[in-house]
Amino acid sequence: MDMTLSPIGVLHTTFGITALISGFKLLWQHKQISYAPLTGKVYLAVTVITAASSLAIFKHGSFHVAHVLGILTLLTVFAGVLAEKTAFFKSWNKYAVNLFYSSTILFHLLPTATEILTRFPPTAPIVNSLRDPFLQKTFMGIFVVFLIMLTWQMRWLKGQK
Repeated sequence: MDMTLSPIGVLHTTFGITALISGFKLLWQHKQISYAPLTGKVYLAVTVITAASSLAIFKHGSFHVAHVLGILTLLTVFAGVLAEKTAFFKSWNKYAVNLFYSSTILFHLLPTATEILTRFPPTAPIVNSLRDPFLQKTFMGIFVVFLIMLTWQMRWLKGQK
């Protein structure tokens, strides 16, 4: 299996790692992702670059589920910024913003897990396809952790004025 990254793959990976680091920093420091702090602006910008660059990567030869996730990420960031800058959801606005932005963390983690498990170790990757049961269990674990985090965030937001 060819393990080399194209120039767009290097860009995509670099910005994706930056997005995850800044996203986790926001969650750790502020318990939520917001456009307001500089780290939030960085997170959302590199998330958009990562999602957009994913649309130019054709590792599997054609349009793929990862491309759908890239489009979904772009739409979710747009919805989050719109919700944060307006009162579209009225009293539910802070919850909608949190759902949109926190979902982007999930959208980063699913392809990250896929790339790691299908590339490493280089001589014998842990999984060979998207249908591999281990990868499916990894996705489920990520999703469960995401739901726990989201529930905790929503309860925290409910206590905020």
